[in-house]
Amino acid sequence: MLKQGLNDRLIRACRCQPVDATPVWFMRQAGRFLPEYRKIREKYDIISICKNPELSAQVTMLPVTALGVDAAIIFADIMIPLEAMGVGFEIKEGLGPVVTSPIVNLESANSLTELNAKSELFFVLEAIRLAKRTLEVPLIGFSGAPFTLASYLIEGKPTRDFIKTKAMMYREPKVWYLLMDKLATAMGAYLRAQVEAGVDVVQLFDSWAGCLSPQDYHQYVLPYSQQILKNLESTGVPRIHFGTGTSTLLEEMKQAGGDVFGVDWRIPIDVAWERLGYDVGIQGNLDPVVLLADFELAKSQTREILERTKGRPGHIFNLGHGMLPDTPPERAAEIVKFVHDATRN
Repeated sequence: MLKQGLNDRLIRACRCQPVDATPVWFMRQAGRFLPEYRKIREKYDIISICKNPELSAQVTMLPVTALGVDAAIIFADIMIPLEAMGVGFEIKEGLGPVVTSPIVNLESANSLTELNAKSELFFVLEAIRLAKRTLEVPLIGFSGAPFTLASYLIEGKPTRDFIKTKAMMYREPKVWYLLMDKLATAMGAYLRAQVEAGVDVVQLFDSWAGCLSPQDYHQYVLPYSQQILKNLESTGVPRIHFGTGTSTLLEEMKQAGGDVFGVDWRIPIDVAWERLGYDVGIQGNLDPVVLLADFELAKSQTREILERTKGRPGHIFNLGHGMLPDTPPERAAEIVKFVHDATRN
């Protein structure tokens, strides 16, 4: 839990409570665009940082100081729990995770082992505990959602069309449902362990669910994301449900669950919020590429988002997806200050 007297803007916004200024954080805020992080990467690869609690905690805290954001997010990778379930992979620079033996049939889906998050992912939990000792803002924990993880496991690498993934859904429903059930159970346990270790908020990343029709999402995905989010309800920790390209799925995602919904730049934020309903919060939704432009353009587009949300409690300013590696750190810091100044009560 967040200590009394510390910056609780994010927590309050997640609960649609009034705030003194709109909270800001950025997905992938502890990454390649920060000079301090690049220095660490000269010595360590991403997975090595994730598995070193001291380094992970250090990287987690970097953007809080550098940018002035209102939350930290634990430095980890969505593939880490899959490794503990028996999945071999490597992170290839410029591409992403490449799985050694993709899921192709019932036998390979059955080969995924049960996850014991507390023992097998102790390094993530220890990094959470270390970061919490000094952070004066909330700490966000996260996991990949079952569909997004399944897409990596089936495709074997990042893809734009998800043909193998959808073909598995349609042709091999027994394999699909087994895989999704295993992933939902594992990610639910992983997120609960993060809460017990001290995170103040959790985010479920369903980054690639936008490739689905509402009907397919409802049948093949919704029950499994719902299982995770429902399981976390009793913790009392706010739950952010995020996806990209999901403007056609907002009603279905709300049915799956969450206290806050992340939306990208493909839909006006006020339109998305009206469709979701004002009983939940909303996160977004600046295009990350805008931060590569000059400050006046970035400020103009940021101002439009703030005007569309009208100061309504429940808005968390963020990007519509992750921070790009070429983002100037000073531009991100300028936007944080601009949002705070423009919305301060």
